[in-house]
Amino acid sequence: MEVTRTFDIIHNQLASFPREDAVAEKKGGQWKRYSTAYLCNMVNRVSTALLEAGIQKGDKVAIVSWNRPEWNYIDLGLAQIGAVSVPMYPTITEEDYRYILQDAQVKIVFAADHELWLKIHNASQGLDFVQATYTFDQIKEAPHWLTFLANVPEQIDNDSLNEHRAQVDAEDLMTLIYTSGTTGRPKGVMLSHRNVVSNAIAVATSDIYPHDPTQAKALSFLPICHIFERTGVFFYFYTGIGVYYAESIDTIADNIREVKPNVFATVPRLLEKVYDRIVSKGGELTGIKRKLFFWALKVGHEYELPLKKGLGYKIQLALARKLIFKKWKEALGGNLDAVVSGGAALQPRLSRVFWGAGIPILEAYGLTETSPGISFTRSSNDMARIGCVGPALKGIEIKIAEDGEVLAKGPNIMMGYYNNPEETAKVLTDDGWFHTGDIGEMVEGRFLRITDRKKEMFKTSGGKYIAPQLMENTLKSSLFVEQCMVVGEGHKFPGALIVPNFEALREWCRRHDIAYSDDASMIKNEAIVKRMAREVEQCNTQFAQWEKIKQYQLLAEPWTIDGGELTAKLSLRRKQILNKYAEQVNAIYG
Repeated sequence: MEVTRTFDIIHNQLASFPREDAVAEKKGGQWKRYSTAYLCNMVNRVSTALLEAGIQKGDKVAIVSWNRPEWNYIDLGLAQIGAVSVPMYPTITEEDYRYILQDAQVKIVFAADHELWLKIHNASQGLDFVQATYTFDQIKEAPHWLTFLANVPEQIDNDSLNEHRAQVDAEDLMTLIYTSGTTGRPKGVMLSHRNVVSNAIAVATSDIYPHDPTQAKALSFLPICHIFERTGVFFYFYTGIGVYYAESIDTIADNIREVKPNVFATVPRLLEKVYDRIVSKGGELTGIKRKLFFWALKVGHEYELPLKKGLGYKIQLALARKLIFKKWKEALGGNLDAVVSGGAALQPRLSRVFWGAGIPILEAYGLTETSPGISFTRSSNDMARIGCVGPALKGIEIKIAEDGEVLAKGPNIMMGYYNNPEETAKVLTDDGWFHTGDIGEMVEGRFLRITDRKKEMFKTSGGKYIAPQLMENTLKSSLFVEQCMVVGEGHKFPGALIVPNFEALREWCRRHDIAYSDDASMIKNEAIVKRMAREVEQCNTQFAQWEKIKQYQLLAEPWTIDGGELTAKLSLRRKQILNKYAEQVNAIYG
């Protein structure tokens, strides 16, 4: 059958290669598997219930949950009747929830548990258009989501929804995903069925996965509310890969051993943790085992793409894989064919050593606005380069603007920002080119390498966007903070360089009878250090979980124009500050 809309994907799986484990979750200590037939029927039941609840084509319904099969039932159930899903991160603030609910005019919310229900409950006070909130977990305060299906038969005739499906066009709005913006308000990215489906099919037809997908399993643990994992799940459904949802981010290692996946998507930070754990274990070895481990590690770090080294290196590599690296693969379930890394830049040394170990790391690049894939590393040596994010996906064009910005064009490019034509016009040209905001270059004429960010916004190694100016303004709202700069691109958490308001601190010291000799000694005083810590913690209450400042350094000298830290209009010269205070930044990250 022709697949042009997201719900076509699961019906195509049912017709072409049905699975007994289309989706799976762990409940009561056991993995519970749901067939393709069950998945399709549940989606049909949700569509029917939504229609009975008065949800019409174009209406918005929010999903606030970690990964679980119910997510798919609601998402695809909405899609079948032309309603629009509004996924929201479980970790954002109540203020952000309220803004999104209001901007999208959300009519119904499905929340995972009591904690998320409470946040939605508080955020939706006074918003009369929010008709109801259902929860996936059983709680006393709210109706369970199965009560939403109470009046719907256990089995739905598939053809009964054909009239509604026929009214859904591939160009229709399918989902509204809110991303953080530099203005402080999230922007609603409008993605059509065509945007997302074309991207899933582009991945499926680009030789990303080298084996029979209908015999494969994927472990899903990145938030499905993010388009990276969500399109990945559609790719799994389209190709026939079974989707197993991890219990939580804390149980990934156990779930990998249980599921023995063939593929999973991750972010660089988790790969860093896996590597660090492996090296830590190697450091505990003694004698010949220790020497062999670090010899193999050295061989892995010398790996290159494409592999052009001589016979001597290839023999060493084969030996290292047999003696040491096979244990790495066993620790990752033993069946792993590929790992997809996205959301942030991967350290080249990690890419090199994992490829050397026989575990291909396929780097992907894109944004929510591009559904998300623009380029994708392939699993074959000749289609991958260390430090690059692969060639363009099929049907997608890439060009580098005169200022070095990466531009992309294709069926995956968003419809625009919801209720925000001005912001849309800033990034999307009339002829369809999307401005990514990243600086890059083409290697060998076909491999994209991202070299810098055009804007000051950056990502942590966990793939979360950080808007530094907003956070800096919050920090500077403290009486005791004069200047500050948020750092942390590519690191696991944001940190900060802080110049205290010494005048305010001197007064505070006077009132508390705290002695000091000069500003340099003041910032080392235990009482002052504790006072500044309280200020930072107070500011952290206004940040989402991934934005919280976990480590920072106090500086004894203010930033000035003459010192080179400020421009003439008193803006921060970020690169100069990073260079000048490299030692302090290194101290933040150990």
